[in-house]
Amino acid sequence: MHFTPVQCLLLALLAFGCILGASGSKILVLVPFPAPSHWLWLDHFVQELLQRGHQITAITNFPAKTFHPNYTEILIDPPYDIPHYFPISDIFSSKYSSDWSNLVLYWKAGLATTQHALENANVQQFIEQDDTDFDLVISEQFYQEAFLMFAHKYRAPIVTIGTLGYADYMDRAMGLLTPWSFVPHPILLYVDEMSFSQRCYNFLISATDALIRKYYYLPKQDKLAKKYFASIEGPESFPSVHELEKSISVMLINSHVSTSSPRPTISGLVNVAGAHIKPENPLPEDIERFLDNASEGAIFFSLGSYVKSSDMPKDKLKAFFEVFRNLKQKVLWKFEDEIMVNVPKNVMVRKWLPQSDILAHRNIVLFITHGGMFGSQEGIYRGVPMLFIPFYGDQHRNALKAERAGYALTLNFADVNIITLGSRINELLTNPTYTRLARKASELFRDNLVPPMDEAMHWIEYVIRHKGAKHLKASAVDHSWWQYLMWDVIAFYIGAVVLTIWIVCRTLRAFRSAKHKPKEQKRNVLTPKSKTTKKVKNN
Repeated sequence: MHFTPVQCLLLALLAFGCILGASGSKILVLVPFPAPSHWLWLDHFVQELLQRGHQITAITNFPAKTFHPNYTEILIDPPYDIPHYFPISDIFSSKYSSDWSNLVLYWKAGLATTQHALENANVQQFIEQDDTDFDLVISEQFYQEAFLMFAHKYRAPIVTIGTLGYADYMDRAMGLLTPWSFVPHPILLYVDEMSFSQRCYNFLISATDALIRKYYYLPKQDKLAKKYFASIEGPESFPSVHELEKSISVMLINSHVSTSSPRPTISGLVNVAGAHIKPENPLPEDIERFLDNASEGAIFFSLGSYVKSSDMPKDKLKAFFEVFRNLKQKVLWKFEDEIMVNVPKNVMVRKWLPQSDILAHRNIVLFITHGGMFGSQEGIYRGVPMLFIPFYGDQHRNALKAERAGYALTLNFADVNIITLGSRINELLTNPTYTRLARKASELFRDNLVPPMDEAMHWIEYVIRHKGAKHLKASAVDHSWWQYLMWDVIAFYIGAVVLTIWIVCRTLRAFRSAKHKPKEQKRNVLTPKSKTTKKVKNN
C-alpha cells in the first residue's frame, strides 16, 4: 500500500502522539462558560499540556482550529446565546454598573450557562459513558460548580483555574477566611487602604455574597448536578458541590503580585497571571505596513470579544470617529463591520486582530480597552499606556488599579463625547509620565521567579503525580467561621473568667455572711440563759 506525503505526515504525528500519550496522563478539562475570551486564555493551558504529552478531553463551546491526536473535544453545540439573554444594549446603557447588579449578573449567568451545558446532548452522552477514566480534572473556576461532579464520577483530583482572579469563596475552599478589614470584595472599586465607611460597606457586600452563595446559589448548583448526573448513581450518594469545592487540590489564579493588593495566601493558591503571553509573532503584512508607517505613533482600540464596537450607539460612534479623524497618530480598530463608510484615512478597521502581537509593535503608543483581565495584562506586559472604557464585571476594578498605578486613565462609556474622549487621549499621548510608569509596570509584571506557564504546569503535574494534594490546604477548610476566628475559644475563656468571678464573689459573700452569723446566734442563745441563772441565784 502506498501513502501520499500528507498521509505519511499524519501517521507520523499520530504515532508521535501515541508515544507521548503513553507517558502522559489523561486529563479532563471543563470550560462550559461560552465567553470566547475565557476559552482563548484557557486554551493556552490546553496546548501546553498537549505539548507535554498529556491526553486531553475538553468540554468546550469552541471547536479546535488544528488537529492533535491527543485531543478530544465534547462540543456544547449550540452554545449558550449570551447576547440574546444578556443584550449588548444593556451593557452600553450601563445596566450593570452597580455592585448589586454585578453580583446578580454572575449568579444568573452562572446558573443559566451551567444548565444549558449540562442538558446538551453531547455532554449528557459523555456523562453516561463508562468506558473511560481520568487522572485529573481541570475546571475553570467561574460559576459552573455543578461540573465538579465529574471529579466525583471519575474519582479524580481537581485543579481549578480562576479566570478573573481571587474571590472570597476561593479562600474558604482552601482553608482561609478573607480578612474583610483590608481585602475588598472583587466587585468593589476599593483598595486595601479602606476608610471606616468603606470597610462597613465591604463587610455588607461580602457577607451578603457569602450568605446568598451558601443558602441560594450553591443549592441551585447542587440541584443541577443531581439532576444531570443522576444516571451515574443514586443522587442521594452524591457529595454536595460545597464538599467538592473543599476537595480542590490547587487553584491557579489569574493574578500577579504587582497588580493586586497584598492578601493572605496558602500553598494551594498559585498566581499564574501572564501565562498566556508569549513572544510576539510576525504581524499580517497589511497591519505590519500600517504600523511601520505610523511616524507619529499608533493607537490600538479594542472592546474585546463580547462587546462589539459595531453595536455602539451612533452618537458614541460619531464621537470616536471625530476624535480619531483629528489625530496625528494612526488608529488600528477592532471593528466588526469592515465595510462601514466614512472611515477616517488614518484609521484601519479589522474584524479580528492579534492583540498581544500588535501591542508589542514599537510604534504603539496607546491602548484603548474595555478593561478585560487578559487585555489589561497584555497592555501591562508590553508597557503601553491605556485608556479604560469599562462596562461591567471586573473591568471597573482593573481600570481603578491601572489608574492608581499611574499608567492609565478611565472614561465611563456614558460620559464619552468628543470633548471627554479627546482630552483623555491628548493627556495620555502628551504626558510622558504615563509611558514611564507603563514601562515600570511592565518590568514588575515580567519579574517572576518562574515563568507563569511553567509554574502552572508544575502544579498540575504535581497533583497528578501525588494523586491529589490535600496537604496544600489548611485543615481550617472544615472549620466554621467562629472556630476559624477562635470565637468559640474566646467565648470559653470569657465564660470561664465570668464564672470564676461569680464563684469568687459568691464565696466571699458567703464567707462574710458566715463571719457575722455566729455572733448573733450567741447573743440570742446566752441571754435567756443569763436570766435563768439570775433567777436561780435570787431563789
